[in-house]
Amino acid sequence: MSSHPSVVVDHLSFSWPDGTPVLTDLSLTAPTGRTGLIGDNGTGKTTLLRLLTGDLTPTAGTVRVTGTVALLRQDVASRPGTTVAELLGIAPVRSALRAVEAGSVDPAAYATIGDDWDIEPRAVAQLAGLGIPADEHLLDRPATSLSGGEATLVGLAGVRLAGADVSLLDEPTNNLDADSRARLHDALDHWSGSVLVVSHDRELLEHVDAIVELDPGSPEGARLFSGTLSGYQELRRSEQQSADQRLRQAEAEVRRVRRQAAADQQHRAQRDRVGRREAATSGMGKGAVHFFVNKAEKNSASRRQAREEQADEAAAARDRADAAARRPDRIRIDLPETAVPQGRQLLALQVGDRTLRMDGPERIRLTGPNGIGKSTLVQIALGSTDPGLAVRSAELFAEPVTSALAPRVPVGLIGQRDDLSAFATPLDAVRRACPDSSPNEARALLARVLIGAATVERPIADLSGGERFRVALARMLFARPAPQLLVLDEPTNNLDMASTDHLVEALADYRGALLVVTHDGTLAERLRIDRQWQLDRTPQGTRIADQPR
Repeated sequence: MSSHPSVVVDHLSFSWPDGTPVLTDLSLTAPTGRTGLIGDNGTGKTTLLRLLTGDLTPTAGTVRVTGTVALLRQDVASRPGTTVAELLGIAPVRSALRAVEAGSVDPAAYATIGDDWDIEPRAVAQLAGLGIPADEHLLDRPATSLSGGEATLVGLAGVRLAGADVSLLDEPTNNLDADSRARLHDALDHWSGSVLVVSHDRELLEHVDAIVELDPGSPEGARLFSGTLSGYQELRRSEQQSADQRLRQAEAEVRRVRRQAAADQQHRAQRDRVGRREAATSGMGKGAVHFFVNKAEKNSASRRQAREEQADEAAAARDRADAAARRPDRIRIDLPETAVPQGRQLLALQVGDRTLRMDGPERIRLTGPNGIGKSTLVQIALGSTDPGLAVRSAELFAEPVTSALAPRVPVGLIGQRDDLSAFATPLDAVRRACPDSSPNEARALLARVLIGAATVERPIADLSGGERFRVALARMLFARPAPQLLVLDEPTNNLDMASTDHLVEALADYRGALLVVTHDGTLAERLRIDRQWQLDRTPQGTRIADQPR
């Protein structure tokens, strides 16, 4: 990897027109090659990409990008009124090609085409390389006909076609299934030019050459590490251990100084008592006594001041060490009411002549390509009465799939989007889920998921993404009756790493069963999945395999 930077940000600040600050005095350098940009939700990653493309203008400071820039937007799947060609960024060239084919000699058409006379076959080849079967007719399809994952891959193909010197990818694995993620990893491994990828996907971040973390607590607002995410996390763990050691040493020094100060004070008091007795029995005149008393008091005051300064210095060192050693807050909650007896049958699916069971407190992962029927299978498993479900099931699956036993325990759901917009504040949201709780009890429940007193009555709309997620988590885990089966539907799609950590922490002591729909293999490992229901496409339709982990 070259040491020359592809992106340089110098004392950059940006605020929205209403004055809300997003980035403050940020300085960073991204080297050429593949760089992962990480940071908690709300730290300004997407805003930084828009500043790099020139879509936004800095309030202060500068940004510099070496060469041309292309951007894969995070919301590429939701842009209305576009065709596949427009998502690819090749619509103007195709229009110029059609004009030339029709006999136009307009120089502007030739200028638009440039060297891209073969843009259509190259676009089809790029799409095929990313797993999208394509011909030139696909280019005219409306973008709304694509799934979210397909739209992301089309956008990615467009960035590769652009051949920019620096490519910016904003959360490219959102909406991608496991096969598509593998293709993205391969594309990143063979990327031409430099790429700056914003992601919370731990697997993807093992395919980069460097990590830049937006860290408002660091002097320049960001940190650069040469290596993959796992190497950076190992460095952070080592730094944490060193900071913890310095904190222990600083606390020991504070205790030592305090003990010495107490000993000095005791020694002075004892010396003063002895001095007064000797003065009383020595026959020394009052003037001489006053002279020696004043001298002793000055010496004592000087030593006392030195000890106080030493104590202040030790306390300041302890405070600095404490700040450096400060660990992220962790969620630790006990959930005894969610317990399910070992082996109790919770639900069952009839798949052809087979029965798939979930017995408490199993943790089962449901996985397969996008559009294969995972959401339909979850609906069947939960005993949905949707009248159209039977028709969709018959169209999707290679064998008849029906519910043999619907859940007879309370069920909780965490989806890709929360349902908090109906509530005014976090306190309101939790009290609605726990109607028998008092305001103080609801505050205590929110505190257990790190929603403090200053946040419980803030408007829901003002919460960060991580705060919203923790409120939704509290609503689910503390609901009455307590959920003994949790269904997680791609829960980490829009979560930063800290929020994903909070999810894993919150479920560490969950005693019920889990049904987890996820493409994220790392999350499945961290949640200690027991078994996997794998959905695969066949010529006859989707087949379901029950696999041990």
